[in-house]
Amino acid sequence: MTDLLELQKKFISKHLFAGGIAADYTMGNGHDTLFLSRTVGPRGRVYAFDVQSAALQSTARRLAAENAPQNYILIHDSHHNAGDYIKQKVNAGMFNLGWLPGSDRTVFTRRETTLPAISAAIERMSADGILLVAVYPGHSEGDAEGRLIQEYLSTLDRRKYMNALFRITNSPSSPYFFIIEN
Repeated sequence: MTDLLELQKKFISKHLFAGGIAADYTMGNGHDTLFLSRTVGPRGRVYAFDVQSAALQSTARRLAAENAPQNYILIHDSHHNAGDYIKQKVNAGMFNLGWLPGSDRTVFTRRETTLPAISAAIERMSADGILLVAVYPGHSEGDAEGRLIQEYLSTLDRRKYMNALFRITNSPSSPYFFIIEN
């Protein structure tokens, strides 16, 4: 069967290169941060955001244990404030919405900050950039987030942005993701 995470990496790899700029807008335990760090290499830059200090600690441990290039900045702040930290165009960005895996699930992404963060990330994309947004509809906020994101993306100018939805249609509560390309 198709592995959604591997599929996301295939899409993003076509836009990301050594020396590129990437953003992990929801670092969680650092899996995407590590992938981006290795992909852009020592000359690249990765910005990673999370509101939970446990996420920063977990990500820092993962990056150190995996000998990731020292090309990342771990930022203890919300993804909707990314513009305060990232001043250049981003080749690839990733959002993995929901909650920190392994946590008590009391802190999770919310529509109020997610939609402005995605909108700003789209504006920050480079000319051949990509943004991936993974949605977890298995809880009420995740379902509402996904519907709001889809509604917003459907309003984007098709001549400027191509966006698509990859979803397993016979499993409505399974995670799915959006692809936005410039």
